[in-house]
Amino acid sequence: MIHATAIVHPSARVGPDVEIGPYCIIGESVALGARTVLQANVVVNGWTEIGQDCIVYPFATVGAASQDRKYAGERAFTRVGSRTILREYVSIQRATGVDEVTSVGDDCLLLAYVHVAHNCIIGNGVTMSNLAQLAGHVEIGDYALLGGMSGVHQFTRVGRYAMVGGMSKINKDLPPFFLVEGNPARPYGLNSVGLRRAGFTAAERNEIKRFYKLLYDPKMNVSRAIEAMKATAETDRGREIVAFLEAPSQRGILK
Repeated sequence: MIHATAIVHPSARVGPDVEIGPYCIIGESVALGARTVLQANVVVNGWTEIGQDCIVYPFATVGAASQDRKYAGERAFTRVGSRTILREYVSIQRATGVDEVTSVGDDCLLLAYVHVAHNCIIGNGVTMSNLAQLAGHVEIGDYALLGGMSGVHQFTRVGRYAMVGGMSKINKDLPPFFLVEGNPARPYGLNSVGLRRAGFTAAERNEIKRFYKLLYDPKMNVSRAIEAMKATAETDRGREIVAFLEAPSQRGILK
């Protein structure tokens, strides 16, 4: 299932039933999982693994050298999980640092022109709309959604099931389950539709809403809000917000 015009290094590991279309280039240290499809003009190089049942659309690049000035050609990895779809012109770059990793999880959907820079960690089920851009060392939690033309500053964290509106600028950590939009981004409540679709119970949604109000109460700073949350948390979702807020942060919490 390899087109005659494709260039596949003899040392590349190609799983069963993989399709490699016209003019694709597959490097020496690449592994492609079973039934993955590279449609045409796809370049996969570096120390890169792509999982099973993925679809990569034309002109995407996976595993290219980091654009980081510090990158000096050291071995660094790129990993894409199973059942992930990469649309046209998506670029996912290898990490900076010996044996460091840039990773995209299972069941993700990255639409056209999405960019994932070095050392980013993207969870499972993440959707990134057209032209969403991640700087280096960004962490995106499971099932988060980034709107079109949104941009995330380096070293920023976005929590699980969070939603970022289109054309937003994210330069501080966004807690899980919340909705933000704007440049600079401002909080606008919960990702209510996403939480209902994901099967969150009414009790969970109510606690998330209560914790949102605590965090964004103008009379509260983050430390006081965390203490109030810890004293009243009743669900795992509420405790997840507390854990996110207490985790080490290089950017601080979006307020």
